[in-house]
Amino acid sequence: MALVCSQAARADEGGVSFWIPGLYGSLAATPQVPGWSVATIYYHTSVTGGPDVAFAREVPVGRLTVNFTGNINTNLKADADFGFALPQYVFAQPLLGGQAAVGLLVPVGNNRVGVDALLTGNLGLGGPGFTIGGSRTDDATAGGDLVPLASLRWNSGVHNWMTYVTGDIPVGFYNSTQLANIGIGHGAIDVGGGYTYFNPQTGHEFSAVLGFTYNFTNPDTQYKNGVDMHLDWGASQFLTKQWQIGLVGYIYDQLSCDSGSGDRVGCFESRVFGIGPQIGYIFPLGDLQGYLNLKAYGEFGDEHRPDGWNVWLTFAISPSRPTASPSRLITK
Repeated sequence: MALVCSQAARADEGGVSFWIPGLYGSLAATPQVPGWSVATIYYHTSVTGGPDVAFAREVPVGRLTVNFTGNINTNLKADADFGFALPQYVFAQPLLGGQAAVGLLVPVGNNRVGVDALLTGNLGLGGPGFTIGGSRTDDATAGGDLVPLASLRWNSGVHNWMTYVTGDIPVGFYNSTQLANIGIGHGAIDVGGGYTYFNPQTGHEFSAVLGFTYNFTNPDTQYKNGVDMHLDWGASQFLTKQWQIGLVGYIYDQLSCDSGSGDRVGCFESRVFGIGPQIGYIFPLGDLQGYLNLKAYGEFGDEHRPDGWNVWLTFAISPSRPTASPSRLITK
């Protein structure tokens, strides 16, 4: 699992959210093997945004503290590459009849954001008219915010359920006057639950995870993101005990308006959809088990949020079951 706290122009404040859609995928709620495991993830995203997102990013950068009315002809382009390490411990002793796990996501990456803009309008009611044109590109390479997480999973035959809680500790690189950052500059709490149907006999699998994010106020900008809803899903078929193919997708929708004294863009509720293919491969590593998963998403239906495409490559190492089964793997 990976929570990406990247200002690669994801929506909410200036197009940035705590949750990166596509985090969860196939087999999300299936049981894990007790003990230590580690996952490493490479994530790439390339997105573009229109005038609304570009202007929302320019406001805090330019330190504009008065209302703006007028026209804007501008665009935003962002590319980000991130690496994540996710050590996790799964408890053998049941908790509330389920399987408990705790982990910590540690990100590092590069983010490059550029804006070309031409603003024409006035500052405040009756203010003087102006025209501003130009372009700006910022680049940042650093560590990101730390993301602790905890989960509980239950299993009953082919049915699996899970619940989780996670959040953002804003210790990553963040500068409110830059277009590109690695951290998001504010804390957040995210909770949710999911379900997986998996039949080892037929290899059929379907998973869905629904969650909600509560955002705290950014102390540097006095901007507070609204409450976000996200639904990640995956459907796959195991062709053998090692090979898996299928589809993945997500829905991201902001449920409440942005607010705060630093909000100069209004409600700015965001939305985006994504869908794409996935492939997975299970293989032995001595007494351990390895897993590779590649998934890609194309985005559409965006509102107050840039869209484009993103790719996730996950390599996970975990203890093996006495009898190997793909049901223990979590594609996140």
